[in-house]
Amino acid sequence: MQIGVIGLGRMGGNISRRLIAHGHEVVVFDRNADAVTALAKDKATPAKSLEELTSHLTKPRTVWVMLPSGTPTEETVLALSELFEDGDTIIDGGNSFWKDDIRRAKSLKPRGIHYVDVGTSGGIWGPERGYCMMIGGDKDAVDRLDPIFKTLAPGLGTISRTPGRERRDPRAEQGYIHAGPNGAGHFVKMVHNGIEYGLMQAYAEGFDILQGRAHESLPQDERFDLNLPDIAEVWRRGSVIASWLLDLSAIALAKDPELDAFKGNVDDSGEGRWTINAAIEEAVSANVLSAALFARFRSRIEHSFGEKLLSAMRSQFGGHVEGALEQHGLADKPKT
Repeated sequence: MQIGVIGLGRMGGNISRRLIAHGHEVVVFDRNADAVTALAKDKATPAKSLEELTSHLTKPRTVWVMLPSGTPTEETVLALSELFEDGDTIIDGGNSFWKDDIRRAKSLKPRGIHYVDVGTSGGIWGPERGYCMMIGGDKDAVDRLDPIFKTLAPGLGTISRTPGRERRDPRAEQGYIHAGPNGAGHFVKMVHNGIEYGLMQAYAEGFDILQGRAHESLPQDERFDLNLPDIAEVWRRGSVIASWLLDLSAIALAKDPELDAFKGNVDDSGEGRWTINAAIEEAVSANVLSAALFARFRSRIEHSFGEKLLSAMRSQFGGHVEGALEQHGLADKPKT
């Protein structure tokens, strides 16, 4: 099947390569000419502009946009809408806000242009493992693109089949679903990423507790110098908390047990915030997910103004001296 791909970063470039490796014809464009040249060496058809990319595609044309959410995606979809015609399809495979998908689809519909939102998970491992995809859009457009989604998906692999799924949509077992109308794909991916924040924070806190057991403030006979790489490894095998995130943690700890290569300033890409906003709209309690998001905010500052105010209030109402516990050797373990 023929498809255009715009945005050749880690995800877009690797998606293109996986499609090419499975016999699809891929036309590529990126503002970075070097990225286009690199994909051309992998047998992609290069384009120097959106206009040229469009001219290489046979109707009904399909383009997969893999750009950062917000302005880059918005401007690209708008530009494509001026080049595309009735029956063509624009796929947004990035992490766009799901309400933007609904708006874009409505604006394109009068011109007969299909819009499909694809929440895509897989990261840098996608070329080998495949991509988990959550798709939103009208049925005809999604069904027409099934060869693309089937190629990108991981397939059944070695995961055991879930009992009772015999009469359900087989695509879920392959690693992709048609979640619903426009916006549904990115909505499901948004919640997926919110859950990801919570899972990652749980692992982070657990390993922080394990590491802290060796601190000198604890009684000598209650200190343990625990081997974190070995603990991560043994938990991967038969444990109820085994997961791919734990696999990745084990790789990182085996390479760098003290994680000296990292400062611990944790970014968020937006989906966690949107998940919490959705929870507020639905009046759903999301204690773990919101705490995980706030922990990321906290990781980026040493001491906030609010914490200074806490110290000031303690001084005012009780005469408490800031840092008194440290002065008396009673402070909690420092962060390392």
